[in-house]
Amino acid sequence: MRRETEGYLREALRLPLGEGIDLTTYDARATPGAPGSKKAGLAATADLGKRLAGLQERLWAAGTAGDRRRVLLVLQGLDTSGKGGTVKNVIGYLNPTGCRVRAFKAPTEEERRHDFLWRVRRALPEPGEIGIFDRSHYEDVLAARVRHLAPPAVIGSRYGLINDFERSLAEDGVTLVKCFLHLSYEEQRRRLLRRLDRPDKRWKFSPGDIDDRALWPAYQEAYEIALERCATPEAPWYLVPADRKWYRNWAVSRLLLEHLVALDPQYPKGDFDVAECRERLLRET
Repeated sequence: MRRETEGYLREALRLPLGEGIDLTTYDARATPGAPGSKKAGLAATADLGKRLAGLQERLWAAGTAGDRRRVLLVLQGLDTSGKGGTVKNVIGYLNPTGCRVRAFKAPTEEERRHDFLWRVRRALPEPGEIGIFDRSHYEDVLAARVRHLAPPAVIGSRYGLINDFERSLAEDGVTLVKCFLHLSYEEQRRRLLRRLDRPDKRWKFSPGDIDDRALWPAYQEAYEIALERCATPEAPWYLVPADRKWYRNWAVSRLLLEHLVALDPQYPKGDFDVAECRERLLRET
C-alpha cells in the first residue's frame, strides 16, 4: 500500500482531542514525516503537485455530476508564518477554475452588521471545489480575544458556535483541513527584518508589526485555547512547523493530498452510449 493511502502525515501532525495544548512543547523547526533534506523536500513537493492536480480534476468532475463533496483548507498563523506563501505554493499546482481562495481581513461595515460566521458562509467552496482560507472564522476568537474586540462572554460562546458550524459543514460534504502554521518568536523577527532589508518586500511591512510582537504571549494563549476547544473528530487541527518554509509547503500539500486520496473522487460515467457516439463521429464525412 502506498504511503499516502495510510495518512501518515495526518497522524503525525494531528493535535490530540480533548487535551490541553502547550505550544512551547512543539518545535517550530521540526520536520516530522519529511522526505529528507530541503532538496528532497522541494522535489517531493513538486511531485505532490502533479498528484494534487489529478485528484482535483477528479473532484471537480465528480461535482459536475452531483457529488456534493468539497474540501476547505483553513490556514491560521501569526504574521509572517507563511499563510500567503502557502496559498501561492498550493494553488500553483491546481486548476484555478476549481478553487475558491479567500483572504479574510478586518470585517467591513456590512460584515459587522451580521453574525461573525456570515461572511464565512458566503465564501465556502461549492461542490467539487477546493476552498482555501487565508485566516478564517478563527480570527473572531483569536484577534478578538487578544485585542478585546468583543466581551469575554461573547467570545466564549463562539467556540461552541464554531464547532456546530464545522460539524454542519462535515455533514454537508465538506472535508475540513485546518492547519495552524506554528512559527517561533525568533523566526518571526528574522522574517520581519528581511522585509525591511528588501525593497521588494517592504510593502508587506508595517511598524505596527513590531508593536504586535508585544502581544505574542496573549496570541499564544489564544491559539492554545482555540486549538483545544475547536478540535473535533470531524474537524481536527494539524500543527505544521513553519520555521522552514520548504517543510511548511510540503506538509500542507501532503495533508491536502492525503485528504483527497481518502475521498477518492471518481470521474462520472457518461449517461450516453459511448460506442454509438464514437461510431457517429467516425461516419462523418
